[in-house]
Amino acid sequence: MRVFITGGTGLIGSAVVAELLAAGHAVTALARSDASAEKAAAVGADVVRGGLTDLDVLRTTAQQADGVVHLAFSNDFSSPEALARSVAEEGAALAALGDSLVGSDRPLVTVSGTPHAAGRASTEEDPLPTDGPVGGRSVSVERALGLASHGVRSSAIRLPRTVHIEGDGGFAGLLTQIARQSGVAGYPGDGTQRWPAVHALDAAVLFRLALEKAPAGTAWHAVADEGDAVRDITAVIGRRLGVPSASVPEESFGPLGPIFATDQPSSSAHTRAALGWQPTHPGLLEDLEKIRP
Repeated sequence: MRVFITGGTGLIGSAVVAELLAAGHAVTALARSDASAEKAAAVGADVVRGGLTDLDVLRTTAQQADGVVHLAFSNDFSSPEALARSVAEEGAALAALGDSLVGSDRPLVTVSGTPHAAGRASTEEDPLPTDGPVGGRSVSVERALGLASHGVRSSAIRLPRTVHIEGDGGFAGLLTQIARQSGVAGYPGDGTQRWPAVHALDAAVLFRLALEKAPAGTAWHAVADEGDAVRDITAVIGRRLGVPSASVPEESFGPLGPIFATDQPSSSAHTRAALGWQPTHPGLLEDLEKIRP
């Protein structure tokens, strides 16, 4: 299968590209910079130059592919306005990719976060939230899944807030960055809120499985660890960096503060049973032991 991927040189995307190539698929990666193009080419992917705002490039390349995996997001969390721009940019790009595949019966695999379910672990049946600072991403994903009735084998991989590899990545990685800058491994509230997690190499396998066989209009949970308490996460971060772990004001985390403060465990029981996905790589707390001071 010739697969077009956006975001193919990021932490998650690099793992997905390697997984696809190892499984015998050919990959064309979208690359916005020379460095990204070189990185993709070095592992054996073909390269098309452009970014998420280059909608004509997205449409043309998607039409030439046997399937599409969309992962790119600007990840600008510097302000609410910057985050809103990132969400809008991604929404337009995903719409262009999906519309290009209408009537083709080809797969489109996109990405979202696992939802929050009050008092329990969320499941694949729970709806995505469409409010809050990143609610627009859910709207875009739901539109893509709706293309199932228009001849697109669309599916969504719901990633937990932390996708990690070698002690880095996701919300835990952000907490590490903040701890390096502030001298405190901080968490909002009492730190008992739970975050799910998955190793990037395990998530990559699920993206491949969805591309190859997920039914149209379906959502899947790439969750290996159902939920680690945030204060347990920051305890490892603090110990590895030699800084204290302590509660700090929610506002310290900017627009992500409300999300950081939410208890959001998640289950992947249905995904494992239906697609035969079995995580095999280290869990988050073990992986965080690889953080270097």
